[in-house]
Amino acid sequence: MTTMNTTVLTFPEWPMFDQREQDNLSSVLTSRNWWRMTGTAVEEFERKFAELHGVKHGLAVTNGTHAIELALMALEIGAGDEVIVPAYTFISTATPVFRQGATPVAVDVDPRTLCIDPAAIEQAITEKTKAIIPVHFAGQACDMGRIMEIARKHNLRVIEDAAHAHGGAYMGKPLGSFGDIACYSFQYLKLMSCGEGGALITNDDELMDKLWLYHNVGRPKNDRSYVHSVLGSNYRISEFQAAVLLAQLERLTEQNATRFNGAQELDRLLADVSGLEPLLHRVDSTIHPYYMYMLRYDASEFGGRTREELVDHLKAAGVPAYIGYSAIHHTDVWKEHGGRAMACPVTEAAAKDMIWLHHRVMLGTLEQQEALVNFLVEVQEQWSGN
Repeated sequence: MTTMNTTVLTFPEWPMFDQREQDNLSSVLTSRNWWRMTGTAVEEFERKFAELHGVKHGLAVTNGTHAIELALMALEIGAGDEVIVPAYTFISTATPVFRQGATPVAVDVDPRTLCIDPAAIEQAITEKTKAIIPVHFAGQACDMGRIMEIARKHNLRVIEDAAHAHGGAYMGKPLGSFGDIACYSFQYLKLMSCGEGGALITNDDELMDKLWLYHNVGRPKNDRSYVHSVLGSNYRISEFQAAVLLAQLERLTEQNATRFNGAQELDRLLADVSGLEPLLHRVDSTIHPYYMYMLRYDASEFGGRTREELVDHLKAAGVPAYIGYSAIHHTDVWKEHGGRAMACPVTEAAAKDMIWLHHRVMLGTLEQQEALVNFLVEVQEQWSGN
């Protein structure tokens, strides 16, 4: 094998596209119906995306952050309310809560999965608590059975943050179909991408009507008299984005299966590599689309070298690797706007020792995954002086 300084590893490129995206985009372009109100692509995508997740309604919007904002608006959550969120998540799970004038409450996550810990949710509930936002972290399903029990017991609304979990399932039921509303992202790195974009899905007719109003500057469907019944804004996407997403959606189920199989191979290949511990795959997470492959890093098995140094080496060799999130309650925005946080020791540890591999690693061949693990072993041997 070549030395680690010259090794170049290859994986499938992302985002993926083929003639389907090009044909769809060309069709929208030549139709001159580029706006969702005159075209058909957005509505077609909304319908198909909702059907995939076993719900009645879908709404495509500008991005995943706005999707959570709209969900909070539709659920009438605002000043004086509290919303429970996991401490280990992207900040956009919490910032929409601040923007609504409510208070996010950070709670700890399960050490096996880094999904929100139901026991921690119960400990954080007060008379001000109005909702829970469980995050299906890296595509892993949260314990939705227990979370929905807690929500019913305390009369709380549930917004599933499924930005990492397109097409996932828990106990055979699609993720996104458990709570009141689910939110998705189609940002550049996500399992489906149109550069930027998002979606909400729900089974609730009344909530869907509210979501439409808020995303369409407060204006009802088919309005011709400039009625603006709520203080909304423009969260609409264009027909071009939907054209790309329709093609992306056609690959999702097959890609999810490929990623799952690739993750199982990585589990097998890494089983004897000390210092790199993959996260558990819950058996009740019946479809795990693996947005990221997550590893706990033990620097003592790598000659004391830092996690950041290993990620830098991986990136230099062509591996899409990341150090992962910080604890959200340690961010400046959290401190400035007055979020509340419970004790979160699991999150504190994860913020220091997690390494992420982007999902296109799992879309690669077995030979590509073997080359990655061989590279990691080589780095370990050199750093440890073996």
